[in-house]
Amino acid sequence: MTPELTVLTYAALLQCIQFALMAIPANLELGVGKTASPRDLDRLGKPIIELLSVKTARLARAMNNHFEALILFGIAITVISLADKTNAITTACAYTYLGARVLYIPAYYFGWTPWRSYIWFVGFFATLAILVIAII
Repeated sequence: MTPELTVLTYAALLQCIQFALMAIPANLELGVGKTASPRDLDRLGKPIIELLSVKTARLARAMNNHFEALILFGIAITVISLADKTNAITTACAYTYLGARVLYIPAYYFGWTPWRSYIWFVGFFATLAILVIAII
């Protein structure tokens, strides 16, 4: 397995960790009756993320953001691997993405403004670089 595919696996495992970091406090705050429900607005009154505490809602948004970022990163790693264009730069970019995603969690949780956005951009730029290398 290429280092890039290894990092993709780590990124997927990070997503599982993020889910647990969000789900445990969400269930403690709202109860399983709400979190396991169909989450209909007429039953809950508002979207479930709006019922969470500030910090737990931030964990939910960070998790959702990683779902979005992971799609593009997964495409980049798949393309670079299938094109057999992996190299030291793409490996460094993959680890940079992963590092940025790890830092993004506390940055979002603690409200590090504007650092959270800068950290997000580092991960996005690393993914973009992999895609560009795949094309050239």
